[in-house]
Amino acid sequence: MFDHEDLATLQRQSLRMQGWIRQQTFSPAATKTLRRFSSWEVAELIFEVNQSTFRGKLASDPTLPSGLVEEDGRQRWFSLEEINELRRRVRFNRKSLMPPRPAGKRAMRAAVANFKGGAGKSTVALHFAHAAALDGYKVLAIDFDPQATLSHAMGLTDVAEEHTVWGVMARDLVHETERMNAAPSGAASGAATPQRKVPSSIRQLGVADLRHSDFIRETCWPTIDIIPSCANAAFVEFASAQYRHINPEWTFFASVSRYLDGLADDAYDLIIFDCPPAIGYQSMNAVFAADMLCIPSGPSYWEYDSTTSFIGQLSEALEDIDAGFGETFPVGKTALPKEFLDLSFLLTRYDPSNELHRAMHDAFAKVFGDHLATNQIEMTRAVEQSSRFLCSIYEIDYREMTRETWKRARKSFDVAYREFIGNVHAAWEKMPGEGDDR
Repeated sequence: MFDHEDLATLQRQSLRMQGWIRQQTFSPAATKTLRRFSSWEVAELIFEVNQSTFRGKLASDPTLPSGLVEEDGRQRWFSLEEINELRRRVRFNRKSLMPPRPAGKRAMRAAVANFKGGAGKSTVALHFAHAAALDGYKVLAIDFDPQATLSHAMGLTDVAEEHTVWGVMARDLVHETERMNAAPSGAASGAATPQRKVPSSIRQLGVADLRHSDFIRETCWPTIDIIPSCANAAFVEFASAQYRHINPEWTFFASVSRYLDGLADDAYDLIIFDCPPAIGYQSMNAVFAADMLCIPSGPSYWEYDSTTSFIGQLSEALEDIDAGFGETFPVGKTALPKEFLDLSFLLTRYDPSNELHRAMHDAFAKVFGDHLATNQIEMTRAVEQSSRFLCSIYEIDYREMTRETWKRARKSFDVAYREFIGNVHAAWEKMPGEGDDR
């Protein structure tokens, strides 16, 4: 027979193992660090110029960052901070290296979501965040999944549940309840509206006093921050149901959206959500806050079937929200009915030599048409290796394997990211700017 104490014992054993794995994966101090990037990577893969042209630019201006030189003197290695300084100061053929970012518009919010566990949501979110950072963008990642895969991959493990999305939602409940209680009421009858209450367990946590910055953690990537998750945040589904019962008028699904509305429009360029494999309180917050919806799926029938169920249930959930709150929803940067600026499906773990994978690709294409991404993320040994060590292909030093193996894996994510960021640019064109009608 086994009870909760046995489960707790197993968890403690697992946590000890997690510590050992982190030491092997990150460093003896269990702190993840970001590697340097070679002059070959900086020139050809990041700035997309010839190596000799890049070296010539460095030689012509001794005040530019010069990186660290290998002992044999053949290669220089640059930190991301140095790469970003070069991006700000250097031009090639009079062309700026700064990434496109429209003025007067807030950060683009992209949710990576699907029912299916193992569809590649965390892998896609991680790689797109890292690729965007190498592209020069400032990124905020938000981990909605209590499995916390994205948080662990970003090097965060010591996270309190009140500083996760659950904390954002609890804080929103307090603020929204106070707002509703302070609103004029009573109308012609003169009857006072009963005061809505907030559970004492929420007030005792002190989440109402937390600032926006209290939820945001830095990562080893200098231009990526994260709102992390943790296993204890799993109870948010149960807690949120209780809070909704106490205050049925609370627009729970908009908590994260309201939180993000409180950030400065230029605080970040791109905000990427990693969603849990279910439709619940956290995932509905992610979907509602998102401007773009990216749905990854593996190339099998069961994953196609799961994706079909996901979009069907998501449609019903959004319809129910509009019917229940459409007339009373508070004004903000997101309105009801919920609309997305972009919707895409992305095939992951794809093997172009596999006949079944090609057949499933054709099925996805026939159903989803232009919404299916042109580029797929292929499964390679390098991708498998990066997943085992909780990192992206961008974090792996290409000297740890053959350069061609590494380049093939990186190219798969590069082309998928380029298509994704192209969709971001197109969505920015559709997004109302400051002062525009919303």
